[in-house]
Amino acid sequence: MRRSLCALALAAMLALPASGRAADRDEARDENEVVLVERGDADMTAAIAQARAKLDEFLVVAANPPAGTSDFKLKVAVRDGEDTEHFWVTPFRVAGKGFKGTLANEPQIVSNVEAGEEIEFSRADVSDWGYTKNGRQVGSYTVCVLFKQMPKEQAEYYRKNHGFDC
Repeated sequence: MRRSLCALALAAMLALPASGRAADRDEARDENEVVLVERGDADMTAAIAQARAKLDEFLVVAANPPAGTSDFKLKVAVRDGEDTEHFWVTPFRVAGKGFKGTLANEPQIVSNVEAGEEIEFSRADVSDWGYTKNGRQVGSYTVCVLFKQMPKEQAEYYRKNHGFDC
């Protein structure tokens, strides 16, 4: 069975359990927040296409970050057999015709990588990108799609506390 999993966790983002209680958020600081998305989901496919279309613009900004920007990251598809999982990679750098960077999330489906591992990947593996500009998220198109799949209270928490304007 083919599975595809998109990791929502950002490098400095807190996971929010479904209960939404503040105490639960505090206990969940080091957990990954993941949302399962069916392979071929139309909204996710469109978000990935949008991110890829603007990847070169992002790379220019990431190479010379303007004042007020930080937390530059790429989301990368990692395949393990028929399974695919998407991870945030930060920090990252251009390496030859591709990239190298550190996996920021703990795998939930694939077993061929580990959190904190440096991986090499190509442009074709990039499914999203993002950074923070003056406290607001720029990019992170796939995260906005994931908000549609999670409880409203949970999505609102991320919007409010992590600067998403979806």
